[in-house]
Amino acid sequence: MASIVKSKGKFSVRAHIGDAKTLLAFNIDKPGAKNLAGFTVQCQPKGGASYYLLNTLQFEKPGDHAQDTTQPANSSINAPYRKFRWLHVPGAAHSGIQPPYGPYTYTVTPRYFDDAEHMLPMDPDSAASVTVDVGPFSKGKVSLGFTRGFTQSQAFVHHFGIDATIAPSDRDLEFDTSADAGKNAQGQTFSFADEYEWSGFTARQQIFKLLNAVLTDKSLSVDIFAYDLNEPDVIAILLKLAAQGRIRMILDDAALHHSKPGAKTKSGKPAKATWEDQFETAFKKAAKKGSKLLRGHFGRYSHDKVFVVSKGGKAVKVLTGSTNFSVTGMYVNSNHVVVFDDPTVAATYGGVFEESWNDAVKKPPFVKSQYAGKKFTFKSTGVPQTEITYSPHGDDYALEVLGDLSDRIKQEGKKSKADGSVLFAVMQLDGSDSTVYQTLSDLHKEEDIFSYGISDTTAGIELYRPGVKDGILVTGKPTHTALPPPFDQVPNIGGVGHQVHHKFVVCGFNDDDAVVYFGSSNLASGGEKMNGDNLIAIHDGDIATAFAIEAVGLVDHFNFLDAYQTKSAAATGKKKKPKKPIKPTTGALTQAALTAKWYLDTDDKWTKSYFDSTDLHCADRLLFA
Repeated sequence: MASIVKSKGKFSVRAHIGDAKTLLAFNIDKPGAKNLAGFTVQCQPKGGASYYLLNTLQFEKPGDHAQDTTQPANSSINAPYRKFRWLHVPGAAHSGIQPPYGPYTYTVTPRYFDDAEHMLPMDPDSAASVTVDVGPFSKGKVSLGFTRGFTQSQAFVHHFGIDATIAPSDRDLEFDTSADAGKNAQGQTFSFADEYEWSGFTARQQIFKLLNAVLTDKSLSVDIFAYDLNEPDVIAILLKLAAQGRIRMILDDAALHHSKPGAKTKSGKPAKATWEDQFETAFKKAAKKGSKLLRGHFGRYSHDKVFVVSKGGKAVKVLTGSTNFSVTGMYVNSNHVVVFDDPTVAATYGGVFEESWNDAVKKPPFVKSQYAGKKFTFKSTGVPQTEITYSPHGDDYALEVLGDLSDRIKQEGKKSKADGSVLFAVMQLDGSDSTVYQTLSDLHKEEDIFSYGISDTTAGIELYRPGVKDGILVTGKPTHTALPPPFDQVPNIGGVGHQVHHKFVVCGFNDDDAVVYFGSSNLASGGEKMNGDNLIAIHDGDIATAFAIEAVGLVDHFNFLDAYQTKSAAATGKKKKPKKPIKPTTGALTQAALTAKWYLDTDDKWTKSYFDSTDLHCADRLLFA
């Protein structure tokens, strides 16, 4: 089920179930919002200690308000949330880097002021509780995984510190990830493996679950499409499989992955071979009979990221998605994977691999094959209605594929504001060759539809948010962000390519016709015509919701970082006009908030926009709650 709702009188809590995360949405009628101070959220993992989710702000005069002195000042029992939804990701602020999975009970209590604007004690009789399973997403034969992608976040800094590095500066292709990587602000030592486990999140779990299953079961073999390839623990497993004769690989050899003979650095020294070239050398040295490696790039790139697992020569399982098998792809970028534990789906990917192998990874013969010019449809027990296309396509069919996606987006625009929705995260979405971009752009200008999304380009991220007709440029890789108290500063991530590397669009996530489009395709005609890619559409509300929650988290996160980005001022030399401060709603440094004189208000004015039908905060409340 995509969500569960529980009510207490006219107050309700809806829990949208994601991939090891839960989006909580609150609703109440307008009379019930009179004197509303906010919402207190208590979390109870089964078998674990309960805790209150954390805010940052507190009242200017706490003594005027009901306070639980046994709880931190920034606990939501003392500082209630001023939003009608909240995303909880275990392990961000509680439970460390290995949070427990299983049933979680969320108890949400609306809090009120008296007529003197003093917050009243919590009334347990007004609370609503909802219990959901929190853990890696799996439904039938389909499993999902997402990277965290939040190296520029308070949670990352609290776990690993602002100066944490994602890999040794002098790293080799393989290195010991259990080695010490640094110390956090509390003086606790952490390893690269600790960083990778937290940052890679469930996508990393899915990738290593599959690879280790192949490694330990000698009856299995794997065929792999790889684009970026340098994650050291992945490399170690692949080379072991190569030595056992149980792996074939198609590895991209476009210019960015292939060293030019005789290439030199600016200082005149011989240039270091690319990671992919280094892997090719190591693979050929390790490979035994049955293990083979083929380099190629179709028209532009061999851009797929795919594992096809076979038993007895027949494909039985496949992993694919947007996640490159690299340090950046798994631990810096925001990415996703999907696993189909289904022989029929896996066999089609296996056929695409065979065709690509036999075609020497060349575009002309692949375009003429049975895989390039049609949509493959699947629906069976455990697999919801799914359509998959494999590129590179011929020019006409490439446009047809993108046109079908655009038409589905347009359908949302015909629904009411409370029902129609498009949520997306797409790397480098621009107008140069994408009908999808134009459709999203046109749809966003129509305020009758709830559109919420983010697109990463090398210059920044185009953010679409309610109440703004046009996309605004925000920095997906902030390099000059200066966060105000009470926030810790976040790492300035440079040279990593893309922060948001997803390619997904969710249409009508809470309707019966919900669908999510995702995969390795950049959703532009150039890629569909020239790259080896796969684009998946799954018609399922639960799966669509998991992706929708990912979009919400990314938009909210980068919207905040953008408010304090100073890169434009630094680049132009002009003094940047300060934006109106955004009051933070996460973090733990309450004293810094006091120093900055940021306090919770003592009235209910914050609720007004959530009940104004002309304001998209109202659409937000209705859509999610």
